[in-house]
Amino acid sequence: MFSLHEPALFTRLRTARRVLIAGAGGGFDIYAGLPLALALRSAGKEVHLANLSFADLYGLDADAWLDMDVAAVRPDTAARGDYFPERSLAQWLDRQGLPATVYAFPRSGVQPLRAAYRALLDHLGPVDALVLVDGGTDILLRGDEHGLGTPEEDMASLAAVAGLEEIPERLVACLGFGVDSYHGVNHSLVLENLAALDREGGYLGAFSLPHESREGALYLDAVAHAQECTPEYPSIVNGSVAAAVRGDFGDVRFTERTRDSELFINPLMALYFCVDATALAGRNLYLDRLENTALMRQISSVIAEFRDELPRQRPPRAYPH
Repeated sequence: MFSLHEPALFTRLRTARRVLIAGAGGGFDIYAGLPLALALRSAGKEVHLANLSFADLYGLDADAWLDMDVAAVRPDTAARGDYFPERSLAQWLDRQGLPATVYAFPRSGVQPLRAAYRALLDHLGPVDALVLVDGGTDILLRGDEHGLGTPEEDMASLAAVAGLEEIPERLVACLGFGVDSYHGVNHSLVLENLAALDREGGYLGAFSLPHESREGALYLDAVAHAQECTPEYPSIVNGSVAAAVRGDFGDVRFTERTRDSELFINPLMALYFCVDATALAGRNLYLDRLENTALMRQISSVIAEFRDELPRQRPPRAYPH
């Protein structure tokens, strides 16, 4: 039974002792899970961080690899190139005196990614809960919407985690409502999907990240540090969320990468929207087709084939208020 006294996500995690928080969509997605990790650590839980990575992981030294597709990234992990969100986060965690290992998965299809998750679970010991975090909300799309955003990595992660039945609690948390509009996501359809999940008992509600909270302040500091580490490729998603957490509004400019776009920074971007991972996977219209994929490009092909077979797409709808 849920209560207004406690967000449903934390109610579901109340009895968990060891929690894995994993970025679903690659890049800086794991930063969207940092406030959750900090809150859970404050509640006395053992929390570990992982991320589907866009970095050049195959350039890592052999001793960084726990298994074939799982790397343990630490503050001093050497890599080719400056773009390495997992190392940036590990360095920030180390500066805060927190456990400073961030596990990284290479981009792959569902089968190797699930195997990588299982290898990490074997390394960590029994994990009671796994929270997939998405910077944005395109992980909530089911496949028949007019625009799907950038679904490949999110769907690989969702399908991989949906099959980890040995983990009692598997949840999804999205931070950054509205940022995916640049990639064609219609957020009225996102809300329609959440309503459908709610009817089936899979929606766990929403809550905000206040800038005056400890978690909010540390998140802002971590995002600023990440921008310093990767000045050429700062995270637009987390930069947008950070601006919203600070109370900025409208077309806020925080990087030259958005100079040709008009942003709409607003308080909804600082809300977590949370769902049950199994329920979300069950509503996806093509996730079962991804089950036997080994490569990310296979996922792209399967999604394209599915879209070609649709008799119609759900058209975008204007938010009416």
